[in-house]
Amino acid sequence: MSIARMFLDQHAYLHSGDITNGPSFSDQAFADLTDAQMRVRPGKGVNSLAWLLWHMARTEDVNVNLVIVNRGQVFDETWARRLNVSRADIGTGMTEDEVGDLTESLDIAAARAYRNSVGRRTREVVASLGDSYLEEIVNPADVARATAAGAIGARAGWLLEFMQNQPRATRLLTVGITHNARHIGEAQTLRSFAGFAGGR
Repeated sequence: MSIARMFLDQHAYLHSGDITNGPSFSDQAFADLTDAQMRVRPGKGVNSLAWLLWHMARTEDVNVNLVIVNRGQVFDETWARRLNVSRADIGTGMTEDEVGDLTESLDIAAARAYRNSVGRRTREVVASLGDSYLEEIVNPADVARATAAGAIGARAGWLLEFMQNQPRATRLLTVGITHNARHIGEAQTLRSFAGFAGGR
């Protein structure tokens, strides 16, 4: 089995069934909730479901499109207006107040649509990649594209070293599978803690 095929099989579970027509851990965490429920933060230092949805989408978009391959990300000025966000970074290192501000301002329907668009783009990109390309090493120039796009916040500089000197396949699996799975688990815990009924 190719690296791309293995990735796509697992990636499908971590995005909405709207884009893969199959079972979805993401829908179990984020589906069938009101905007108000998506904005709930049950305690100090706890993320909201809205913030998690946005952060997962931004992280995947930046890493797949700017770092792993050299092409434009899905996010642009039109998406920024739709999402009602004034920042282009992925959210790593945000302060408590910044998480709160984004949680309140984010357009939830747009965030769902943006994550779906990112997921579709990722699947298109990865399906076109061969194992030989994915075995190449992520280098400083790859990471510099994310920095130039304003995707790495002021308190997330440690990511620059973390993102490079590894095969593109490792970066892809880390951001498209591990990162998404960790935050979906966080979202399911938050949903349960808040007393929201289970998603589809």
